Formats: sequence, structure tokens, C-alpha cells
Amino acid sequence: MTFAIHGLNVSRGVAIGRAVLVASSRVDVAHYFVKPDEVEAEINRLRAGRNAVIDEIHRLQESITHMGPKEAPHELGALLDVHLMLLQDQELVGGVKHWITERLYNAEWALTTQLEVIARQFDEMEDEYLRERKADLEQIVERVLRAMKGSGSPIVVHPQRVNRKPSQQDLLLDDTVDVPLILIAHDLSPADMLQFKQSVFAGFITDVGGKTSHTAIVARSMDIPAVVGARLASQLVRQDDWVIIDGDAGVVIVDPSSIILAEYGFKQRQRELERGRLQRLLHTPAVTMDGEKVELLANIEMPEDAPVALKAGAVGVGLFRSEFLFMGRQGRLPGEEEQYQAYKRAVEGMQGLPVTIRTVDVGADKPLDDSLRDDAHLNPALGLRAIRWSLADPAMFLTQLRAILRAAAHGKVHLLVPMLAHASEIRQTLAHLDHARAMLDNRGVSYGPVKLGAMIEIPAAALSLRLFLKYFDFLSIGTNDLIQYTLAIDRADESVAHLYDPLHPAVLRLVADTIAEGRAQGKDVAVCGEMAGDVTLTRLLLGLGLRSFSMHPAQILAVKQEILRADAGKLAPWAQRVMQAEDPAREMAAP
Repeated sequence: MTFAIHGLNVSRGVAIGRAVLVASSRVDVAHYFVKPDEVEAEINRLRAGRNAVIDEIHRLQESITHMGPKEAPHELGALLDVHLMLLQDQELVGGVKHWITERLYNAEWALTTQLEVIARQFDEMEDEYLRERKADLEQIVERVLRAMKGSGSPIVVHPQRVNRKPSQQDLLLDDTVDVPLILIAHDLSPADMLQFKQSVFAGFITDVGGKTSHTAIVARSMDIPAVVGARLASQLVRQDDWVIIDGDAGVVIVDPSSIILAEYGFKQRQRELERGRLQRLLHTPAVTMDGEKVELLANIEMPEDAPVALKAGAVGVGLFRSEFLFMGRQGRLPGEEEQYQAYKRAVEGMQGLPVTIRTVDVGADKPLDDSLRDDAHLNPALGLRAIRWSLADPAMFLTQLRAILRAAAHGKVHLLVPMLAHASEIRQTLAHLDHARAMLDNRGVSYGPVKLGAMIEIPAAALSLRLFLKYFDFLSIGTNDLIQYTLAIDRADESVAHLYDPLHPAVLRLVADTIAEGRAQGKDVAVCGEMAGDVTLTRLLLGLGLRSFSMHPAQILAVKQEILRADAGKLAPWAQRVMQAEDPAREMAAP
């Protein structure tokens, strides 16, 4: 039966494919595809984990035979018998082998997937006793996962298609046997998203998250449709269901009819045609109709993204999110040489164009990895994150600064510091930078000059611009956090996502004042948050005086099209009216 799930439209476009559910578990579960020649090894890993738990249960059964009824009641023995029966159940074992063999899932992923399939069957049982056996199944799967933990392969996502025999619905979509896959999860960490970045998935759906959550940001950087904040999607959608993501409307359609499939297939083809038209603008300079030159920069996560940025027509990297080098490493931080090589690859990959490297920005919705997620504080977004975290760990910070300085010997590098608010933080940052240079001098290691910039993402910083412009060569407005902190909204919380408003008068005032003050003092100001890549806001930002936009490479050509059609001079008075309006959204009709 066809039904729809509504969420937040965070990455445009249409995706059609089979559902792949990432089941949640109290044990961290790696999700990756294996190569066909690794299938037997994965099945053996699964068998070893299961056998280890069976042996453990046998030892427990043996031990309780020597205990009295008070120490080992009959129910305990019966429970162990149930666990043994479930471990040897052919539906569980055969199902897991199916996911490994047919879908090339790694053993842990296959096990949690089959757990979910069987758990749904338990939920549908009329007998209350049998329904409650689902908890036993979850427990034994948890034990197998724990037995396997530490013996797994590294998380590697192979950019390969998963082939299967096409059904009639497949043939409605394509005449090949390559079936697009849609990833559905309760939530995905930035590290998860990074691992899936080169994978087969045609789209993402998560139960939680907001428009500027990092799941949404990375989905946009991958230029694939995504819907977040879909609440119960991971519970309502079943493994292998046909799913349509309407990234424009923020709607997920499950088990669509052939008529709906045909309609959305047409929308997909229309979008491809539009992309083809935009490609014609690739080598056209970004200049408004009245001759204002505009700088279009790219946001990247990894050094390998640099060629993608060049191919998209970026004239530099406005934001290299260095924290992605630190994530998913179980606390083992990258050393100076590893970081240096990564930054160097990005700099050389941009072929002489500038690269802005932001110092590590972790904390809140960007933990280093799931095991280090900050659950100890009521609101980690207001805690030890970004520059605060760096200053609290001088050895780590100095290591990163030395690596960035060394990379600057290979091209134009700008150094960007996130989440500054206090003069003391500015002074400490500058002192660490001087110290890093002195350490390199003492070692006789060459390094290059860097332009120093500050992120304006806390209202206190936006209200202290003269202080910031005294110390920094340029400013970059991080609108995601600026909106979050100005409006007191957790941007990753879908329950308040409707209050996240880039057009709030207070937000617009802070953005406009930062641009105006920077221009008055002859300092460059860029916007590197999600507002920069939102084509509905391009004309407004131009009217407010912005001339440097940094966004995901996939958004550059669409923004360029808006710039080429705009008259910046005529937009200025209209932008002032929008900013001063009680309801700016109402004033956003085309001037």
C-alpha cells in the first residue's frame, strides 16, 4: 500500500530505489560493503561470533547444573535454551547469509538487518509470550555483535553497485539490473556520512535532524536527494521496500504505484536536463548584470574533494572542514605528518587557487566518533567545542597549526578559526600560531605565509566586529551556527526545526552589519554557511553587499545563474526593505 512520510527538504532532487535500513544497536555497528571475494570470509566471521556465544551459553548451562534452585532458578535455564534455539534458527542464520551474499553487506550490518526483519514478525504475532521473545532475539544478536567486535574489517565503502535480478518495478525505471539504493536510518553521524560518501546510495532519509544538521550538509555536498526529520521513517519502511525521495517537497513515498513511479521518473529526467543547461555556465565569470564581480568558492570535507571543486567552477576553497580528518578514529588523532600530507593534497589539488582551512571544529553534533559523543552535558552546542576544544588541548592544536603552516609552502592557504567570541581567545590563538612557527623554525622545517580569518557565528562576535577586524585579515560568516545561537535553536533537533529561520530580522541584521563593516575597513567577508548555497537567498545576499559565497560544489552553477541574472545596484534598496521588515519572508517577492 502506498503511503507518504513528511520530513524536511534538505537536498533537492528525486531519488527512486530500494530501502536499505541501518538498524540501531547499543553496540556500535560498522556498515560497509564487501567485495564478492570477501563474502566467504564475512560468513566465517559471523559463524565465529555465533559459535563463541553458543560456547558461552553452554558454559553457563554447565555451571548452573551445579547450583541450587535459589541460585539458578528454572527460568534461567529455560531462557538459555531459548537463546540457543534462536542462535541456531535457520531464518536468522540463512537471512544473514542472504544479506552478505546478495547485497554484499558486512557481517555486522547483515546481522542487524536480519534482526529487524525477524523482529517485525514477532511484533505481528498474536501470542503475547511469543511477541516478548523479540527481546531475547535482540539480546542474542547483541551478544554476537559483541563477540565479533574487534575482529572486523576497517570501515571501507566500495563504490560498487549491488546487482540483483530486476522486478517489474525495476523495469519501469531502467533497463539495467543496477538498482539504486536509499539509505534509511534513525540518525547518521558526520563520520557515517563521510564513510558513505563514495557509496552506492542514491539518497538518504533520517528520522531526526534539521536543515543544517551535518547529515543534510553532507547530502547536499554529495548532490543527492535527502529528507531528514522524517520521525518514524526507519520504523515504517521495511528492508527492500521501493521508496521515492522528493527532496524538493521533503516527502518520502513508500511502495509507490506504477503511475507515481512514472511521474517521478519524469521529474528525474527533467532535473538532469536542467543540470545539463547549467553546465553551459561553467566557464562564464560570475559577474552581475551591472558589472559586480562575485567570488564563488567551494566547501570541502576531504582533500579528494578539491578536484570536484575545480570541476564545478570554484575559484578557490572557502571552507575546508578539517574535522573530517579527525572523525571515526576511536580517539586516535591524526599526527602532524598525516595532516600535512592531507592539506598539501588539497592545496596542490586546487592548482594555485586559495584554500581556506578551518581549524578542527568538533563537539555538539560533530563528535569525533560515536563512542565519544558528549551526553554528559545538557547542551553540548554551548560547551567545549571548536576553538574552545583546541585551546583546551594545546598539543593537538599546535600539531594542526604546524601542519597547516607547512602546507602553506605549497600554495595559497588561509587559516580560519571557528567559534571565537572573546578577546582572550583571539590572543591565545595568535600566541599558539606564533609558537607553532617558532617550533618549525627550531626544527628547520619550511612553511609558508597564511592569511588569518575568523568565523562569525556567535552573536557576540558579530557585535564585536571592530575587535575582530583589528586582528584578522578576513571574516567568514558561518550562518548555520549564527542562526542557531541567535535564535536559541538546536539546529539538529527536528522538533524545533520550524523555528530555524535564516530570514529572521535579527539574523539578517547581524549578517548585513558584518558585511558592511568588513567592506568599510577593506577586509574580505564571505558567507560559508548554508545560506550561501541557497539560490532563494542569493539575490538578498547580493543586495546586502556580499561578494564572496562559499558553498558545496554541487550548488555553484545554480547560484552563478542567479548572479548572472541579477542587478546588484537595484537589489540594494530592496534588500534593506527586506531586512527592516517585520516579516522579511513576505518581502522576499522578486523586486
